[in-house]
Amino acid sequence: MTASGCGGDRPSGRVQGPARAPAAIAAQASGQAAAWARLTSESERLGAARGTQVLFGDLHVHTTYSLDAFAMELPLTGLQGVHTPADACDFARHCAGLDFFSLNDHAESLTPEHWTATKDVLRHCDALAGAPGDQDLIAFAGWEWTQIGLTPATHWGHKNVVFPGLADAELPARPISSRTGSELGVFDNVRQATSARWVDPLGWKDYADLDWLLRRIESVPPCPRGVPTRDLPPDCHESAATPADLYAKLDEWGFPALVIPHGNAWGLYTPPGASWDQALARAQHDPGRQRLLEIMSGHGNSEEYRSYRPGTVEDGDPICPAPSEGFLPCCWQAGEIMRRRCGALDPNTCEARVDEARRLAVMAGASVRQVFPDATAEDWLDCDQCRDCFKPSFSLRPRETAQYALAISSFDEPEPSGRPLRFRFGFIASTDDHTARPGTGYKQYERRKMTFATGIRSDRFEFRTPMDEPDRPQRVEPRYVVPDAERTASFSFPGGIVAVHAAARSRPAVWDALMRREVYGTSGPRILLWFDLVNGPDGALPMGGETVLAEGPRFEVRAAGDFVQRPGCPAASAAALSADRLAYLCAGECYHPGEERHAITAIEVVRIRPQAHPYEPVDRLIEDPWKRFECPGTGTCTVTFADAEFTDAGRDTVYYVRALQEPTPAVNGATLRTELDGDGNAVRIRPCYGDHRTPLDDDCAAPVAERAWSSPIFVNHAVPAG
Repeated sequence: MTASGCGGDRPSGRVQGPARAPAAIAAQASGQAAAWARLTSESERLGAARGTQVLFGDLHVHTTYSLDAFAMELPLTGLQGVHTPADACDFARHCAGLDFFSLNDHAESLTPEHWTATKDVLRHCDALAGAPGDQDLIAFAGWEWTQIGLTPATHWGHKNVVFPGLADAELPARPISSRTGSELGVFDNVRQATSARWVDPLGWKDYADLDWLLRRIESVPPCPRGVPTRDLPPDCHESAATPADLYAKLDEWGFPALVIPHGNAWGLYTPPGASWDQALARAQHDPGRQRLLEIMSGHGNSEEYRSYRPGTVEDGDPICPAPSEGFLPCCWQAGEIMRRRCGALDPNTCEARVDEARRLAVMAGASVRQVFPDATAEDWLDCDQCRDCFKPSFSLRPRETAQYALAISSFDEPEPSGRPLRFRFGFIASTDDHTARPGTGYKQYERRKMTFATGIRSDRFEFRTPMDEPDRPQRVEPRYVVPDAERTASFSFPGGIVAVHAAARSRPAVWDALMRREVYGTSGPRILLWFDLVNGPDGALPMGGETVLAEGPRFEVRAAGDFVQRPGCPAASAAALSADRLAYLCAGECYHPGEERHAITAIEVVRIRPQAHPYEPVDRLIEDPWKRFECPGTGTCTVTFADAEFTDAGRDTVYYVRALQEPTPAVNGATLRTELDGDGNAVRIRPCYGDHRTPLDDDCAAPVAERAWSSPIFVNHAVPAG
């Protein structure tokens, strides 16, 4: 028997917990009704919230069926190992107390039998949920289309594909991946993890199981080209190289679907210089499916645009900008690392190598640290990081942020109205959890289980690669992105959550809210948020809506903070799951609301005026915040505002709001904990490592103002500027 012969498949698990009790659902509705009563007058309560209720969910969850999730939980990391689809159902119900969730394992590694097992578990989960129209938990099926390009021109990013139904007649027979060749594409580097069996023989079976899965994935034959997707065999591997190819295949299936971009601004793998501009084209953007954008996850916040630029290649030439206020480019820091290594080199040779280091760092793209693979995380300081963003994405890519997406226009492909083509995204948040734990952000605890912070839990292994010539930068020619795993751990957070204003606790009602964009995202807490245009032509228009006005728009915002959490788990959760399963899944803490709400401290309004002319600079179009309203410091806050400039400006305008909660301790709240000198330059960082260098019980907590982001309201001017 070969070394890989002892490996085998991982189970799909068994859902063990029953539906949540009706009393728990009633208490949730009662809490919302009480908050609405505090936010409204007696006359307004007569038509409370247009008959909708707020339901909370997570539309981005992975299990061990995703290769990267498997690799992150291997024995050498000291984590829990197996996380099944059934775990996700029980966690969503009894740990997080969610109303809905979806599974989105990477299509690139989702084998035919794992796709079948996922559907079967979700159907079982749904069957326990109660009568249609009053379900305690609604489960959705889908996958993640995971694409990474090494250059901006070849990069399209990641998208979750979610379907409204669970029956075979409502779902594609196969997930559709981005892989176009026989290799594993974005997961090629996972293969390296199997070699750890030789240094960690006690975990041999786990590494053999990973090797088995890799071989099984590679054994699935590619689907024939040029054959309609419905005519393909069910057990082949289907792929789409671009979003346009993906949409074409979804068109052939004909099922309703949401395609939700996420992680666009994550510099962990996104090449510097990547931009939403490339995706704003009719072939690559399907506005009927691509209606939502995930702006917050366990990888951080992708909302905020910044005018700085990392090092990029322009017209074939590497351009490395000098540091600017609040921003240190990694390409520049590569030169400083080289400068400290010059030693006895003569000044001219030293400067030549400093320039070479900066040039090679730009050319390395997202693998910039490989220019000096022996350098420490501290050597790189906080290069390429946003210092003033809320829970920022690692190495934020400014032109891939949500604000940039809403500010750009394509004048080459106008809409039927004559307006330029634009993105009209509703905003959601989710976790992107890789341990089958939907909705992890309900409490800030257990950094190593509730975030992506992972690493080798032994000091017997070296974290850096020795260099043959440490006094000379190394040329990087990667076949795939080599992530900056050490510093990334400091940008790992318990995830966000998506909220919908739904007419009922039913699958059709949740889907309808998602499709009409009456949704919002939070950084984890169950903040309640309403945002309405009050003078719409047909009456009040909720978040996510679009209209045409000749007069200045007037708005109303109402928000209520999340309940302060009690410690531990409610009695119902303890009764639903065995003590061992509750400890394994929930790690001792559940969503367990008390009666007091956290204070809402402020409402911020962001105004974006999309480009009205080709090449109009985006920097002047994003006003963040345009307005800020201080709240009384209670559990609720209501504000009204108007745009007196709208009529004279004559421009289409986008508005959305943030509701800020009082500061509370958050996992990795200070990211790299950068220390600055008197001139604002970074001089030291204290990373929060995912490996043995940071204790398991250290959550690296720091106070942050958790928040909710409304979906935008799109107000077009009756006579647009032009």
